[in-house]
Amino acid sequence: MNIAVIFAGGTGQRMNTKTKPKQFLELHGKPILVYTIEEFNSHPEIDGIVLVILKPWIDYCNELVKKFSLTKVKAVIAGGETAMDSQRNGLRKAEELFGSDSIVLVHDGVRPLVDQNTISKNIESVKSRGTAITTTPAIETITIRAESGEVGQIIERSRAELARAPQSFYLKDLLDVHRKAEEEGLSFIDSASMMQHYGYKLYTVEGTPENIKITTPTDFYLFRAFIDSKENSEIFGV
Repeated sequence: MNIAVIFAGGTGQRMNTKTKPKQFLELHGKPILVYTIEEFNSHPEIDGIVLVILKPWIDYCNELVKKFSLTKVKAVIAGGETAMDSQRNGLRKAEELFGSDSIVLVHDGVRPLVDQNTISKNIESVKSRGTAITTTPAIETITIRAESGEVGQIIERSRAELARAPQSFYLKDLLDVHRKAEEEGLSFIDSASMMQHYGYKLYTVEGTPENIKITTPTDFYLFRAFIDSKENSEIFGV
């Protein structure tokens, strides 16, 4: 089984919206979150989806699932107090529904421009190598900030990549490191850093540059431009 666990628990503070969390902002009558789920829902290799959401928005999400015929969404559950807690909730629900031998693709609800090929490559990488971290090449110089305020190490651009999502693993492996982290009281920024900490080798799959996370108003404008461009190309055949 190939399962997507999609996290949409942010409050959207950097989006400067006072009405809805960023994942529910709409473009052409459809919330960002729905664009994201649709990519997984329509993928032939995805068997099920678990959605982790802010508790007050669960009923609304269930309405969206029905309205947009997101038939592979098998559970909409509440997140926890922290991002780590939310991920555990989602993974444990996936285990309950689909079993720990499944492949799990961990994805951000506000990363709606993921494409079908990236999803396929994630699944294949886990099957053949055990892990898959979606990346894109760095297109600008990356520096390490020194404590003094000076520029520290400058990373050679050709060797640098940006880690994105999905990040994919066998569900039993990811649950195992979550259990260890919980027992040791450790917190990690994402699944990749946690898996690496506990000794797993991480293998990359190259995604598309447009697979951005919608965090700021500028990100939303870029997302709108990508969607409008795609729709225009389909209409006019360019």
